[in-house]
Amino acid sequence: MAGEDDAAAAATRWTFQDFKRFYDSTFGRKKESKSRNGEASDAALKNESTLGTAANGTAHGPELAIYEQFRLQQSGSSSAPGAVPNRNTVTIQKPLLPPLESTEMRNLAESIARDIIRGNPDIKWESIKGLEHAKCLLKEAVVMPIKYPKYFRGLLSPWKGILLFGPPGTGKTMLAKAVATECKTTFFNISASSVVSKWRGDSEKSIKVLFELARHHAPSTIFLDEIDAIISHRGEGRSEHEASRRLKTELLIQMDGLMQTDELVFVLAATNLPWELDAAMLRRLEKRILVPLPEPEARKAMFEELLPQSGVEELPYDILMERTEGYSGSDIRLVCKEAAMQPLRRLMAQLEEQQKELPEEQQGVVPEEELPKIGPITASDIEIALRNTRPSAHLDAPRYEKFNADYGSQLRH
Repeated sequence: MAGEDDAAAAATRWTFQDFKRFYDSTFGRKKESKSRNGEASDAALKNESTLGTAANGTAHGPELAIYEQFRLQQSGSSSAPGAVPNRNTVTIQKPLLPPLESTEMRNLAESIARDIIRGNPDIKWESIKGLEHAKCLLKEAVVMPIKYPKYFRGLLSPWKGILLFGPPGTGKTMLAKAVATECKTTFFNISASSVVSKWRGDSEKSIKVLFELARHHAPSTIFLDEIDAIISHRGEGRSEHEASRRLKTELLIQMDGLMQTDELVFVLAATNLPWELDAAMLRRLEKRILVPLPEPEARKAMFEELLPQSGVEELPYDILMERTEGYSGSDIRLVCKEAAMQPLRRLMAQLEEQQKELPEEQQGVVPEEELPKIGPITASDIEIALRNTRPSAHLDAPRYEKFNADYGSQLRH
């Protein structure tokens, strides 16, 4: 009996390879392998399936995260909340995630893919008024290396880090999205909340996984919005927390790794406080581009687009252009919104007076088909809007100019 028990124990004893195979299939890398009955593991198939095996072979781009595209294609569905039919369809050909070293890293990667990766932002260069200098530098630094990679080798290898700085509301984020649209790259829209975690060590791992995902989905663009919140000066006043310092160090290491490879992964950073950035990060952001307040021609083009002529009264675009010196693009949009509200306020007052004249039982919600149209915008409406809306970013303009003179990238022929 003892001999039979020893033989049974030896038959069921696992070797190291058996244990490793079981652990990898359950907790670690999920590779497609044969189970004991000869069928592939469902978990392995789920991890290794490609994104291009959907029934229709396409996924909807701008409003749908790649994680959701992957999920929909696996279920064979062609639409979901947030999808825009027949618009900017993108064929997905790569797996969702690259091979990762542990389940923890894969969970972080899935979170980043679900919340951050987006399709084509659908922002054209023509939709950004003015900023010709910034557009030219961005095309030279990012767009041309992707279109003509043959010429950008060796000493002419493309810049991997670009900083967009300037007053708030001048179009830095739109420029970054225009780059992603023009290059048809995967766009990672990152803020401090995307990578900072309350768990010890997770922030650095999120940075590492982000760059691994960017390499996996190359060509890709990592847009770090408000980068001064992530990597300001290190060790100021000896009050910096250890976790913050480790996060900054990992970001600097990953940026160095990008600069030493030929992979088409670009880091676009934007900030309103460029003088707060750490010197080591400024060195890695090789192109530093000022995005200034709009020039007179750009302001006039914005007003012509946002406030088109109604045919009743000619709008004074030239006067608007002259009186909005120091306004940012966001301020100009607020001026136009305030001007458009004036005829609506007159209409609201008229409707309220009509409601008061009705018997109490007839007062209530007016059917939509019975509502009158909003009247045209007049020159007096624009005058009121200019008095009610003041510029928000003009006081710091000289400081940006000085930083640009000291550190900025110029375009001289």
